[in-house]
Amino acid sequence: MGNYRKMLVAFDGSESGKNALRQAITLAELEKSWIKVLAVVPTYEGDLEFIGVSEIEKVLKGPRDKLLRMAQEVARAEGTEVMTNVQQGEPYETIVDVCDEENCDLIVMGRRGLRRLERMLMGSVTAKVIGHSGKDVLVVPRNATFALDNILLATDGSAHSEAALERALHYASFCGGRLTAVSVVDVYPEFYAEAPEIVENLEKKSVQIMDGVAKRAREAGVKAETRVLRGNSAEEIVDLAQEKRAGTIFMGSRGRSGLKKHVMGSVAEKVVGLASCPVLVAKP
Repeated sequence: MGNYRKMLVAFDGSESGKNALRQAITLAELEKSWIKVLAVVPTYEGDLEFIGVSEIEKVLKGPRDKLLRMAQEVARAEGTEVMTNVQQGEPYETIVDVCDEENCDLIVMGRRGLRRLERMLMGSVTAKVIGHSGKDVLVVPRNATFALDNILLATDGSAHSEAALERALHYASFCGGRLTAVSVVDVYPEFYAEAPEIVENLEKKSVQIMDGVAKRAREAGVKAETRVLRGNSAEEIVDLAQEKRAGTIFMGSRGRSGLKKHVMGSVAEKVVGLASCPVLVAKP
C-alpha cells in the first residue's frame, strides 16, 4: 500500500482512545506500517517552591505507567506490539510536534460519544490537531469500525480535496470497494430566490467536479456514484454517509496559518464532530 509508513495514535486511556488504537492497528496491518502510541499528560501548574521536581515526577509516574500499560494491553489483545511514548505539555501541540519529529504520516485520534450539539462545538484537541497539523488525520468515533469497502468522498474540486480523492481512489481500488462522491452547493435557502443564476452556476461547477471524479474512478477501475446536493455542507455529507452506510468519509482540509488556526469551524471539523463513522481528513 505505502500511503502511511508510520502512524501516531493519540491515546488517553478512554474507550474512544482504545477503539482508535484498535482501528489504527487494522489499518496498519493493511499498510504494513509502524504504530507509535502517544499519551500526553498536562504540564504541572502548581507552585514549584512547595514541591520539588522529583516529587512531580512521582506524581506523574503513576498515570504515565497506567496509560502505557493500557495501550500495550489493547495492542496485545489485537495480536501486535506497538511503540509507546508519554509526553508532558499542551495536548494538541504535543501531538502535532511529536508527529513531525517522528516523521509520522498519519495521526489517529478517537472521538467521544457526546450529544450532537456538543460535537458541533469545535475547539477540542481533535479539531485543533486538524487545524494545525500538515499530516492526514483519521478520527474514529467511540463505537465505530474503520472500513474501506464503502467510501464516501466529499470534495469541492479544490487542491486540498485532491489529496482526499487520491486516497479514496487508492483504497477503493486496493480493497475492491465502492465509492460515493458528493459535492455540496452550500448557500442559504433565501439565496436561491434572490440569485438563482448564481446557484445554477455553482451547481454546474459541482456537476463538472463530479464528472471529473467519475472519470478518475473509471480510470482506476473503481465503481463510483456521484451526487450534487444543496444545503449545509457538513450536514448533507453526514446525512449521505448515513444513507449509504459509509465505512469511512474521506475529505480534505486546508489547515490554517496564524490567527486562523484558532478559528475552529471548517466543514471538515464539523463533519468530524457529527459523523457516526470514521473520517479521514487528508492534507495536500
